[in-house]
Amino acid sequence: MRLGNIDIPRDTCQLVGNILGRVGDKWSVLIIVLLRERPMRYSELERQIETVSKKMLTRTLRNLERDGFVSRTVTPSIPPRVDYQLNDLGREVMVPLDELARWALSNKDRVVEARLRYDATQDEKE
Repeated sequence: MRLGNIDIPRDTCQLVGNILGRVGDKWSVLIIVLLRERPMRYSELERQIETVSKKMLTRTLRNLERDGFVSRTVTPSIPPRVDYQLNDLGREVMVPLDELARWALSNKDRVVEARLRYDATQDEKE
């Protein structure tokens, strides 16, 4: 694969694709955006993202922690308090996410129009 004028080895492409998949998935983006403001407890994240299952929230937080975007802090208490916060890598990824969000806002009408045109052609085929 080429990125501009740079040849990228296959294994590097796979790793980059994996990282982009993690950062770009629906739940990861929501969690990163929420944690941008302040550290949050698991239950706070769960309340903020009403449509995520416990299993998916746990899996996503673990993956973000594993990949170095989120830090998990356990405070011994009864029950134990667990806080999640963005670390440096998580804060850095906000720059391209912000730019992508601005692009989406600027182009939302064009995307809606394209969807309508596409859907109309599909209805004709059926």
